Amino acid sequence: MRYTEARMAPAAVAMTASIDEDTVDFKPNYDSRELEPTVLPAAIPNLIVNGTTGIAVGMATNIAPHNLVEVVQALRHMINHPATDLDGLMKFIPGPDLPTGGKIVGLEGIRDAYETGRGTFRMRATARVESVTPRRKGIVVTELPYGVGTEKVIERIKVLVQGKKLQGISDIKDLTDRDKGLRLVIEVKNGFHPEALLEQLYKLTPMEDTFGINTVALVDGQPRTLGLKELLEVFLGHRYDVVRRRSQFRRNKKAERLHLVDGLLIALLDIDEVIQVIRTSDDAGTARERLMSVFDLSQAQSDYILEMQLRRLTRFSRIELEKEQEVLRREIEELDAILADEKLLRKVVSDELAEVAKTYGTPRRTVLLESAGTTVTSSAVPLEVADDPCFAFLSSTGLLARSTTDEPVGSGDGRTNHDVVVSAVRTTARGEIGVVTSRGRLVKLSVLDLPAIPASANDPNLQGGVPLSEVLSLESGERALALSALPTEGPGLALGTRQGIVKRVNPEVLSRDEWEVVSLKDGDEVVGVLDLATGRETLLHHLRRPAPPLRRRRGASAGPLGRGHRRGPPHGRPAGRLVRGGRPRGCRGRHCLGLLHRAAGHRAGLGQGHPVHRVPRQGPGHRWRALPPVPQG
Repeated sequence: MRYTEARMAPAAVAMTASIDEDTVDFKPNYDSRELEPTVLPAAIPNLIVNGTTGIAVGMATNIAPHNLVEVVQALRHMINHPATDLDGLMKFIPGPDLPTGGKIVGLEGIRDAYETGRGTFRMRATARVESVTPRRKGIVVTELPYGVGTEKVIERIKVLVQGKKLQGISDIKDLTDRDKGLRLVIEVKNGFHPEALLEQLYKLTPMEDTFGINTVALVDGQPRTLGLKELLEVFLGHRYDVVRRRSQFRRNKKAERLHLVDGLLIALLDIDEVIQVIRTSDDAGTARERLMSVFDLSQAQSDYILEMQLRRLTRFSRIELEKEQEVLRREIEELDAILADEKLLRKVVSDELAEVAKTYGTPRRTVLLESAGTTVTSSAVPLEVADDPCFAFLSSTGLLARSTTDEPVGSGDGRTNHDVVVSAVRTTARGEIGVVTSRGRLVKLSVLDLPAIPASANDPNLQGGVPLSEVLSLESGERALALSALPTEGPGLALGTRQGIVKRVNPEVLSRDEWEVVSLKDGDEVVGVLDLATGRETLLHHLRRPAPPLRRRRGASAGPLGRGHRRGPPHGRPAGRLVRGGRPRGCRGRHCLGLLHRAAGHRAGLGQGHPVHRVPRQGPGHRWRALPPVPQG
C-alpha cells in the first residue's frame, strides 16, 4: 500500500460502513495493482459537516464546516418535504458551525452562499472583560475565528503596539493548555476602557476575520458550484443509491443461503437414501449428479450436502435449520419491500441519518448573530432598525438576546448544555421590555441593545447574548427572574413571593424606567413573575413541603401530593405598586418556590392554585387579607 495503516475513529468507520456489500463502484488505484472505491458509502454527510479547502487547475473550493445534528435535521426535512425551499432549510441550518467556536456576525453573506454557492461571512472571537488583577481589568479571549491561532493574534498586537497604532495594552499572556482550552489574557492599562479596546482589537487584529465560501464539488466526475439545497440533494441521491444496492446485495446473499438450507432440509427428510446414494457412487462427481437427479437438487445444493459434517444429521440441527429458513424468508420479504417501495427506502435512509446524529452529534459551538447589538458604553446613535415584531429571551445563566422574527421559537434538541430559556416575551425591535428581579424591582431595557439571533427550528442558542451585568446592576443576592412586555392595557402583571404573597400590578403604572413593584418583608423575595393575558388564568404556587391532608369540603380538594385552591385578583382595577399583596391560606407556613400558569387538567404535584379573577380588589397602600378557599371549577 502507498500509505501507512492507521486505526480509524468511529465516525470514520461510519464513512466506510457497508463498503464490502457492493454499495459503491471500484476502480484501479494509481498503479493498477489494487482496486479503490470511486466514492465512500458515507453514512455521514462529510463534505458539508467537516468542510474542505483545496485548489486545482483552474478551480478552487472552500466549504465551511457545519453541525452534524442540524444537517441531519435538514436532510430528514427534505426527505419528507422534497419541494422545500432555502428558507425552510435554513430553519435547521442557520449557518456554519466552526470547530473553534467563536461568533459569526451578520448572516447576509451566508444566505448568498447557500443560494448561489459563493459568499462571505465575518467570524469574531469570543472575549469578555474580567479583573485579571485586583487593580487592573483585562480582556480574556476563549475562542478565536476558524483558522486563527493565538500566535498570529499575539504577533499582530505586538506590531500594532510598537507602531503606536494600538494603545492601552500593558501585557499579553497565552495561558492555553489542554485542560482549560484556549485562554488569551490581554491586560489593559488603567485609564482605558476595556470595551473600547476590544472593539479596536476586532477591527485591527485577526480576532475578527472573514471566511469566503466557494462550494465547488465533483458530481459524477464533473465540477459544479452547488448551493445548500443542491448539496443536500446530491448527498440524499447518493444515500438512496447506497441503500438500494446494499439491500439488493443482502437480498441476494440471503436468497443463496435459503437455497442451501432448503436443499439440506430435503436431504434430512430421507437421509438414509442420501447416504446410500453417496456410498454407492464411484466418486464425488458421480454422487453429485445422482443427488441432483434423485432428489431434484441444484449443483450448489448437492455440493453443500457432500461437504456436510456428520454432526449436522442430528434432530436438533434440523430444528435449527427450520428456524433459520423461517428467518431468512422473513428478511427476504423485508428487503424486497424496501426495493419495491420508494417511500420505504426513504424511511430507511431517514432512520439511519437519525441514528448517525444520535451517535456522533455534538452541540453547536459557533454562535450566530444577525447583529452584534449596541455597545452599552458607546455613545453612537443606534442604526435605524425596522420596528419589526420579535421575541426577547432571558436564559438561566443571565444572557439576553432577541430574535429577528416573531415566529414561535423552536423546540428541538439543540439546547445548549447547562442553559435554558427561562423567559420569552413578544415585543418589537425598537420597543422596550422590563426585567423583574427577586428584590421586587422592575428595570426597563431597550430591545435594540440586545444582540439578534437568527430563527431556528431548534431551541434558541443564547450563548451570543449580552450578560445581564452589562445592562443593569444587581445587588448581592439579587436575581433576574423574568421579562415583561410592559403591557399598556389588560390585566397587567402577576407576582408571587417566597412567603406566598400574590400580587397583580396595574399596567398603567409600568411606565417608569426603574422602580419597586412590590413591597417585601424581611426575608421575603419574589420567586415568580407572569404577564397575564386575560386576567382569568389559574396561577400555581409551587410549595417546598407537602401540605397536610384536608377534609373534603366546599372550596377544598385533596390531590396526590398537595392541594389546589382557587383565588386571585379582583373584577376591576389591580393594585398599585406599594401594595404588599395577599397570601393564600394554603401557603402559610410554607416556602413557595415559584409561580406559573396552571396547565389544563393539572392534578398531581405540590402547589397552590389561584384563579386571578378571584383576587379581591384593594386600593394602594393596603395589605391583602387571606381568603377562604373557594370551590374548583
